[in-house]
Amino acid sequence: MTTDDCIFCRIAAGELDASIVLESATVMAIMDVDPVVAGHVLVLPKAHLPRLADLGDDLAAEMFAVARSVAAALRGSSLRCEGINLFYADGEAAFQEVFHSHLHVFPRYAGDGFAISARWGSNPQRSELDADAAAIRAGLGQVS
Repeated sequence: MTTDDCIFCRIAAGELDASIVLESATVMAIMDVDPVVAGHVLVLPKAHLPRLADLGDDLAAEMFAVARSVAAALRGSSLRCEGINLFYADGEAAFQEVFHSHLHVFPRYAGDGFAISARWGSNPQRSELDADAAAIRAGLGQVS
């Protein structure tokens, strides 16, 4: 996908309309057009950066700071909000649909219809956890 084909790049360039919550030189927070619940916001970099690993530390920190501000604003707003979810999908297997980094921030409340299904409680042995930790530490050496 070229940046010309990316809906978030076109929004960041001002080519497409968006309901902007907050905007800086490098990040914007916009209302999701297909929200989980009312108040669903997307925080995205203006630059076309498809993966989480593509974000520099400063940009990732700014995105998270914006998400924190949006979460606080949701709690202080008139929208129904008993909790907050932050959701980031990185890659097709993680259900990323638009391949431009974006962090979902949305209010939660009992009966809102959003669910996360998983196989919790597999209770791995400590040796398995230690082996996984070693594999991840080895992967840290590969991060540039």
